[in-house]
Amino acid sequence: MSQCTCKKTNSLSNILGLGTALITPFRVDGAVDYVALERLLYKQIAGGVDYIVVLGTTGEAATLTTEEKNEVRRFVADYISDHPSPVTNKPIPLVLGLGGNCTATVCEQVRTTDFTGYSAILSVCPYYNKPSQEGLFQHFTAIASISPIPIILYNVPGRAGANMLPETVIRIHKACPEKIIGIKEASGNLEQIKKLLHLASELEDSTLHVISGDDGLAAEIMQAGGAGLISVLSNAFPKETSQLVHTADRAIQERFNPLIALLFKEGNPSGIKTVLSQMGLIENALRLPLVPNSESVQAEIANILPQYL
Repeated sequence: MSQCTCKKTNSLSNILGLGTALITPFRVDGAVDYVALERLLYKQIAGGVDYIVVLGTTGEAATLTTEEKNEVRRFVADYISDHPSPVTNKPIPLVLGLGGNCTATVCEQVRTTDFTGYSAILSVCPYYNKPSQEGLFQHFTAIASISPIPIILYNVPGRAGANMLPETVIRIHKACPEKIIGIKEASGNLEQIKKLLHLASELEDSTLHVISGDDGLAAEIMQAGGAGLISVLSNAFPKETSQLVHTADRAIQERFNPLIALLFKEGNPSGIKTVLSQMGLIENALRLPLVPNSESVQAEIANILPQYL
C-alpha cells in the first residue's frame, strides 16, 4: 500500500461555520430554473452563510446530466464572483459535490473538472458497493492524490450503505493531511461523532474539521467541538441557521426542530422544496425517482411554517 503523494495545499480556514447544501430548483417542465437559482443565491449571501455546497445530495446531482452539472457549476461560480459578501466584500467560498462508487470514474471527473471559483470538493462515501474500511481508505487517498483542491469527506451511511469509522477518517487524513481537510458527518451517531472529535483534537501537526451533516444535531455537535454545519434548513432560513451555528444556542435548535423533522419526514430535498415553494421562491418540482411531498406533509408544513416567517 503506497502513501498518498498529494501535492501540498493550504488548509482552508474559510470552510467553517455554516455551509448551505444548496438545492437545484427546477421548473415544472423539468428544466433547471436559473431565475429561481439566482434568487436562492442572493438569499444565501444576504443571510450571511459562510459557504455554499453546490451539486450535493440536496442538489439532486444524481438526476442531473453532465451538461447540466457543468452549467450549474459555472452559473453559481459566476454569480458568486459578481456578488461578494456584504460582510467581507469578497466572494463566499464554494464547495463542489463530486463523488461516486467507482474510484476510477471519480478520479477522471476530478482530472477533467474546471474548479474555477471553488475552494474544495465534498466527496461522499462510495454507495451501493459497501466497501470495507480499507476500500474507503484507498478510494479517498486515490482521489486526494490527483485533486488540485482540498477535499471534505462525506459520511452518510443511511444513503451510502457504508459507515466510515473514526479511525479510518483519521487514517485518511494522516495519509493526506494537506488535502483531506474535513468531514461532513451525517451518521446521526453522536457517540461515533464525539469519538471522531476526540481523535481529531489529538492531531498534533494538522487540523481536521468535523462538520455536522444533520440540522437537528447542530447545536450539540458545535458544543462538542464541531467546526460547523452543512445545512438543508439554511436554504430557507440562512440568517437563523447561521445564528444557530455560531452560537450553538439550544433554544434556537429546539425552536426549529419541529420544522427540521418535517423537512426529512418524506426525504430530502422534498421537504425543503415544499418550504421554499410555500415561501414563493421556487416551484415545487423534483426529478424522478424523487417526488414532491404528499398533500398531508405539505399541509403540515403549511400549518407550521408561518411561526418561522
